Amino acid sequence: MAEDLLRYDILIQDALRGAVKKILAEVGRTGLPGEHHFYIAFETTAPGVRISQRLKERYPQEMTIVLQHQFWDLAIGEHAFEVGLSFGGVPEKLLVPYSAIKGFFDPSVQFALEFDPGKTAEELPEELLEAVEELAQAERDTENAISEHGQIGITGGTDQDKTASASGDNGNAPDKPSEGGGEVVSLDAFRKKT
Repeated sequence: MAEDLLRYDILIQDALRGAVKKILAEVGRTGLPGEHHFYIAFETTAPGVRISQRLKERYPQEMTIVLQHQFWDLAIGEHAFEVGLSFGGVPEKLLVPYSAIKGFFDPSVQFALEFDPGKTAEELPEELLEAVEELAQAERDTENAISEHGQIGITGGTDQDKTASASGDNGNAPDKPSEGGGEVVSLDAFRKKT
C-alpha cells in the first residue's frame, strides 16, 4: 500500500474541528436552538487547555462538559473556545483548544464526531500557550497565598477575561464580581457558625 503523503486523516480531523468551531460560533451568537445541546469531551492535559487546579485534580486525563442550560460567556477564538460552567455550585472558566477535543455529541439529533487529539496540522500559537501557562502560574500563586494566609482575594477580573467573555450569555450566569477594586474576605466569613 502506498504511503499517504497528503495525510488525509489529519486534513479530515481539522475540517471536522472547523465544523465544531462553526457550530459553537453560531450558538455563541444566537443561543442553543430547539432541543440542541452538546457533550464535549477533551483531554485536560493537552497543550493550551486552561482549567482550575481543582478540576485538573478531579479530571487528570479527560473530562466531558455539557453545554445545555447553565453555561455562560461562550467565546469562540481562532484556536480555542472559552466557556463558563458551574461544577458543584462553583463557577469556573474553561479554555479548550479545538485540538484538545476528543468527542462532540448532540444527543437531540444523535450527531457525533470523534477526534484523535494528537492528530492535527494546526499548531497552537506560542502566545496562547504562554498566556495559559502564566494564568496557571497566577492561579497556583493565589492558591499558595490562600493556604498561607487563610484569605481569599476577590477581584473584578482581568482585562483579558472581559475581552474573552463578550458573547454567548444565555441568562444563567452566576452573579459576577463588580468591576471595581478588589476586596479581601476572610475564610471565617464563609464557615458555618454553630
